[in-house]
Amino acid sequence: MKAQLIAEGIYCLHADIHTDDLFEGIWPIPKGVSLNAYIVKGEKTALIDLVRDWTGAPVQLADCLSSIGLSFSNIDYLILNHLEPDHTGWLREFRERNPRAEILATRKGCSLIKSFYKIENGLRPVKDGDTLDLGAGRVLGFFEAPNVHWPETMVTWDPSSGVLFTCDAFGSFGALGDRVFDDEFGQDEHAFFEEECLRYYANIVSSFSAFVEKAVQKTADLPIKCVAPSHGIVWRRDPKTIIDRYLKYASWAKGPAEKSIAVIWGSMYGNTGIGVNAVIRGIEREGLPYTKRRIPDENISWVLMDAYKSSALVLAMPTYEYAMFPPMSYVLDIFRRKHIYGKKVLRIGSWGWVGGAKKDYEAAIANLKWESIESCEWPGFPAEEDIKALEKRGAELARMVKG
Repeated sequence: MKAQLIAEGIYCLHADIHTDDLFEGIWPIPKGVSLNAYIVKGEKTALIDLVRDWTGAPVQLADCLSSIGLSFSNIDYLILNHLEPDHTGWLREFRERNPRAEILATRKGCSLIKSFYKIENGLRPVKDGDTLDLGAGRVLGFFEAPNVHWPETMVTWDPSSGVLFTCDAFGSFGALGDRVFDDEFGQDEHAFFEEECLRYYANIVSSFSAFVEKAVQKTADLPIKCVAPSHGIVWRRDPKTIIDRYLKYASWAKGPAEKSIAVIWGSMYGNTGIGVNAVIRGIEREGLPYTKRRIPDENISWVLMDAYKSSALVLAMPTYEYAMFPPMSYVLDIFRRKHIYGKKVLRIGSWGWVGGAKKDYEAAIANLKWESIESCEWPGFPAEEDIKALEKRGAELARMVKG
């Protein structure tokens, strides 16, 4: 692994993670993820962000440093934009190798360093407008960006090159391989990373969309030439692409999203599945795009992505022991945690000897600010009149989205 030159004296170091382990213990990364760190050199040398010891990431970083004649012991300053352990988990080992490096973070970040890693000395808290002079005309600036997506987060700015180091902001799932820059990937590859960027945003950042908008506003007047996140592509050709993408995603949290429907369904013996197909026929008659995810077969990561980007949901589940189908209860709990608000929603489902999902469902969605159309439930196999009603409901939901 070699360091990649971004601008004079600035390098991207990256480690690709390929593992069956789950990101944050929840989200699958079947195509991997990158952990990016950065070197900025003046008369002194700063390392921006770190890694955890995950599939040999510290060794990959050490190889990148070696390729430009450096080692961890050569670092004068370690700047930690964000204290989540995927960017700091190797901090104690770094400190053992380099006890003299000064560590910079926000005040809250320094508190987390003390509580997470029991490091008390050599810390410098920074705030909005503070700077770090590396010599040779290179002065880094700091902007606090709280709750993107932890409260201690900041971004680092290098005015001499126009590079903005953003840690989790503007990130994406997906390993990078031997390329890191936006102008090195083809159209199909960009389509893959765009979907992984949306999934990353929906899974990791969506709850904090208002703070994403505030952070973008705070840096709006900077002449940004490159966006350098700690996961995913480094945007040197067109940094506006990733900034605009994040603003679009953030806007979905408070207003209409894409004119599409996310169909999320589970079925015990196929009866609810038959109802789902009827609803989809109604949607298709109206010509509206939709996605379809079956739970628990498909992981919540992709279910959440589809729900976040869509203006409407179809939630289909049977009654299970007088309540909702348990996998759907989990989906709705994640929706609550991730603030999946303001959707137009149709609920359908079959029941066996008795219903009961309705009461459980309504309690689960009480605070989600959804606009619900009349639900449709039936006992056992759906009758012909049930099928007609389901098709009608699907078409009605599609028309609501079309406006």
